[in-house]
Formats: sequence, structure tokens, C-alpha cells
Amino acid sequence: MLGQNAQSTTQHGFAEHVGTHGSSMAPYVQLIAQDFSILSGADIADIAHFLCILHGRHPGVIDNAATRIVDDAAREWLIQATDGFAAERAFLTKLTVSAGPISGVSASDQSNAAVHGQRKALDMLSQSDRNGCAVGAAIALVSDWQAIRKILEPIALRVGVEARSSILPDVASTAALKDELSQTAALERALNFGSEQLLNQHRGLWQLLEARRNTRISQ
Repeated sequence: MLGQNAQSTTQHGFAEHVGTHGSSMAPYVQLIAQDFSILSGADIADIAHFLCILHGRHPGVIDNAATRIVDDAAREWLIQATDGFAAERAFLTKLTVSAGPISGVSASDQSNAAVHGQRKALDMLSQSDRNGCAVGAAIALVSDWQAIRKILEPIALRVGVEARSSILPDVASTAALKDELSQTAALERALNFGSEQLLNQHRGLWQLLEARRNTRISQ
């Protein structure tokens, strides 16, 4: 079990890493955080729709990871994460329906195909036989979802959907789990790889969403 000081350092370092490499550092997310009113109805529909493609289907990253983890240390966290993300999935589906359909931004728009490709990559990652890879992705998803939630909640207010409080595990327990599972250098590398790949996909999604918005503005 981690000592209090060591645990605090670990939690700070993990949260800082996700903050630096996750959704909150995406330029589009920062732009929205500065002024939510910049989002048009089409922008909102895009965000809900493409996040739903990425994370709105069951089984998802966390569900797949849960079938590959036998470590007792992860069991309680996984139960909470699975239940918590089931609620987030339902919330995301409601937002998508309320936000309405998306429209293409050009004759050659391949956005749907691109995000379906991202979804397939996450499916493969979360079903990896490499020990630690799947849970690394699940840990990163739970951690980065906090930044995503900060955008989804005002969207919910805009489209008239109730945004209940998240019941996902908090940063502290998630960081503590990552540290506890990093028992060997090989496991730590696998955890970090899964985490980085998940965060990469999130950053790529925000880049696509910003590009779609910019295309609409320029038309």
C-alpha cells in the first residue's frame, strides 16, 4: 500500500500527465472552455455524434479491459468504472439524439469513416493480449473523461438534457491503481502504452472536430 506522501506525488504526476497529453490540451477544447458560446448547433451535433461513435457503443474500452484483468487490486475500480461509464454512455446517447443529425462539410467528407477507424483502433487496444495494455487505456479514459465532461455538461444544458453527476472513479483512486499495477518495468510500459494510445485518439478526435468547424466557418 502506498504511503500518504508517495500516493499524493503519484496522483499529482498522473493527473498532470493526463492534463498535458489529454483532451484538455487540445486547442479546440481550450477554445470552447474560454467561450462556450462559439459553438453552433452543428458544432454541438458534431461533438455529441462523434464522441458517441467513439465511446457510445457497448462493449467499450472499459468493458473489454474488465474481461482481461484478474488482478484483485483492479477489481473494485473496474466495477465502479464499468457502472460509471454505462451511465456516461446513456448520457452521451441522449445528447446525440437531442443535438440532432450531423451534416457533411464537403463532398469528400470522410469524418464518419475516420472516427469509426479510431473506434476500431480502441477496440483492438482494449482487447490486447499484452498484459497491462487494456487497463492502461481504461485508466486513461476514466481520467480524461473529466475534461470531456466539462464540455458535455454545458452541451446538455443547451439541448435540454439532464446532466447527472458522474459516478466514475476519481483521479486519486485511478492514479493509485495505476501505481499499484505497475509492479514491473514491463507492466508499467504496457500501462503507459495503453494510456498514451487512448489519449492520442482523443486528441485526434478534437483535431477532426475543430477542422470540421473551421470548414463550416470558411464556407
